[in-house]
Amino acid sequence: MVLAAILSLSLSACEPVKKETASKETENPKQKITLDIRNPKVEISTQFEQMAAVYEKEHPNVDIRIHTVGGAADDLTDLKAQIAAGDSPDIFTNTGYENALLWKNYLEDLSDQPWVQHAYQDALKPMTFNHKIYGMPLNLEGYGFIYNKDLFKKAGIETLPKTLTELTAAAEQLQKAGITPFATGYYEEWKLGVHLLNIAFAQQEDPNAFIKSLNDGTKKIHHNQTFKDTMKLLDVTLKYGNDNPLTTDYNMEVNLFAEGKAAMIQQGNWVQPMIDQLSPNMNIGFLPLPISDEKKNDALVVNVPNYWVVNKQTTPEKKKEAKKFLNWMVSSEQGKRFMTEEFKFIPAFKNIKAANLGPLATETITYYKAGKTLDSNWFNFPVGVREEFGLAMQLYVGKQLNRQQLLHEFQKSWDKAKSNME
Repeated sequence: MVLAAILSLSLSACEPVKKETASKETENPKQKITLDIRNPKVEISTQFEQMAAVYEKEHPNVDIRIHTVGGAADDLTDLKAQIAAGDSPDIFTNTGYENALLWKNYLEDLSDQPWVQHAYQDALKPMTFNHKIYGMPLNLEGYGFIYNKDLFKKAGIETLPKTLTELTAAAEQLQKAGITPFATGYYEEWKLGVHLLNIAFAQQEDPNAFIKSLNDGTKKIHHNQTFKDTMKLLDVTLKYGNDNPLTTDYNMEVNLFAEGKAAMIQQGNWVQPMIDQLSPNMNIGFLPLPISDEKKNDALVVNVPNYWVVNKQTTPEKKKEAKKFLNWMVSSEQGKRFMTEEFKFIPAFKNIKAANLGPLATETITYYKAGKTLDSNWFNFPVGVREEFGLAMQLYVGKQLNRQQLLHEFQKSWDKAKSNME
């Protein structure tokens, strides 16, 4: 809480003063209102621009400026830099839970918005505090290993791997067929410290209880077998992956996969638009991220990755228009069409039908309906620990840490982040 208070003060300190003259935007009814939006999905940058253009055509008094971040960008650092430069966005995103509390001075109450009644209630929990809702869910996402069905067939793999032993055997079979098994782009730390390491938390008997025990010191990461098993999976991807994983970034990784130069990639259904552009009608599907040979490995992680929020610090006129835009996005026919047909999003709203979303979304929904899912747990981590996890794993990938040293680094990072919150 102390850290949250300090950061809130520092954010307030870098907040440009909003003068009363800002309301001049509406003194002339013909004068346009400009909305600055941070889009966190680099995969749909073009499609988001197209959707904004449709909105502008329907609302000629509004200009929308979009700043797309993601991929290799550090979203939080970039957002702080924007605010410090006096260029605060009117609409941006937040992951919820601890980050929502951290940014609470910037989050407008959206409880009275029309879209709330259509959202899945579970999807609202990370942005609900004191019975108020502060964010609109982007979508539902699932992730695991995306695999090229044609390359699997070429290598003679008839049974899909669902365990670590089976995955290793499949990788060996692909390699013998002259196919690189994994596209490993570990230039960005989030693939390691967030997505991959989440499996170690999600596979605990009770993830929430385990996180609580880490916070009260009754359990230690370096003593936990599930974390050791997760490192075994990382080792498999390194052994059977492309060269130079630490200099292979997000775009390079997706390109390797989409061009058929690798058979598997650790990503989620959010890359469907990128793959469609690079290799239309590619024959792909999902595999789990197995860390052992237990049956519970046959699951995808499914969650709401981010939430649209309205900047509480912007002008009343902009707040009003920002809320109208968010409602339009999930209620108008045009907005819903972009959400599904162009973005390939799995809707977090009951009023949006999920159709023609592509094979990755279809398989995510299949896993979801079958109850074969794992939770995302990073929302409940102490602030700052995810980044440190990822950096430590990059050191491991670069052979600067061994496995035991890495596990101890995880524990040190957790203890440090926990103490900063006390």
